[in-house]
Amino acid sequence: MKYDKEYLEYVKEILDSEEFQKRKNYEHHENESVYNHSLKVSYSSYLYAKKHNLNMKDISIGGLLHDFYYKPWKEDTTKKPLFKKHGFVHAKEALENSKKHFPDLINDRVEDIILKHMFPLNIKLPKYRESWVVTMMDKKNSLNVLAHPSAWPNYLGLKRKKIKK
Repeated sequence: MKYDKEYLEYVKEILDSEEFQKRKNYEHHENESVYNHSLKVSYSSYLYAKKHNLNMKDISIGGLLHDFYYKPWKEDTTKKPLFKKHGFVHAKEALENSKKHFPDLINDRVEDIILKHMFPLNIKLPKYRESWVVTMMDKKNSLNVLAHPSAWPNYLGLKRKKIKK
């Protein structure tokens, strides 16, 4: 896919980061890496923001970092209570990790985008229109899991896939 020059300027620091590049090896949803998923969410959010006069820079950054959590969640086989599972905690992890690696890119709007993108699982309503857009683009770009019914219990926290070694 070809990306707008303006978009690439907003996210260059992130895309060039060795830490963000690691997400190419983190499986996210079926047959997609965290890197590719985040790029799709970010760019589709940017295009929406451009068309609807929203903050294109913040939406691009927040969209790209919304799943910037610490380690591949599918490799974690430890038993956890429901509200400690990935779907409920990864937004907070992504924000902490984003602040650690890209402190100069995080402002109130970007923070809200990252922290609230899992609404309604995170319960608190997104504060900004840009946060709502990323939340919706994330849902839209995650629909590919519906094509894999055998994986549904895994996403619902009912069972874990065995990791192939």
